Amino acid sequence: MAMFMRIGLLLVLSWIVGLVEPMLTILGHGISGRDAILILGGLFLIWKSTTEIHQSIEGAEHEHSSNKKMTFASVIFQIMVIDLVFSLDSIITAVGMVDEVEIMIAAVIASVALMMVFARAIGEFVSHHPSIKMLALSFLVVGVLLIAEGFEHHIPKGYIYFAMAFSVCVEMLNIKLRKKKS
Repeated sequence: MAMFMRIGLLLVLSWIVGLVEPMLTILGHGISGRDAILILGGLFLIWKSTTEIHQSIEGAEHEHSSNKKMTFASVIFQIMVIDLVFSLDSIITAVGMVDEVEIMIAAVIASVALMMVFARAIGEFVSHHPSIKMLALSFLVVGVLLIAEGFEHHIPKGYIYFAMAFSVCVEMLNIKLRKKKS
């Protein structure tokens, strides 16, 4: 589904890239359709990450207090929205790098194939090391980055990616240390 959604995004890319004219103005700042998509996507990521962190910390005792049940369709919808938000930025970047849609579609197919190959191993690793899941959820800073981009405040992504990579390295050392102690 992710692959078809990304290919669909590529095919409607001219429309997405064309969403640069301000639709509305907030505090003297024009918000285009692209900006609105980035801002809403960032807010969704922050909300989803915060909700997941809260559920992880609060645990089972608070599950019963919520009458809201997650349905399969709602879980799939949330996964699709998250994938859409993460895909949008990379697909817009891809348009700037490659002129041929066929090459971009081939890259999407290759990346989804790689994800499918490694998904089980990564899923099992995260299941055995819940601190990795918490670390990934703490990267809600990506949502903040998307909101900033939506308001035309460009934060160099290298800083964010370096901080994330550094955090992962520290957590890998912690996992190795805990394994050594046990």
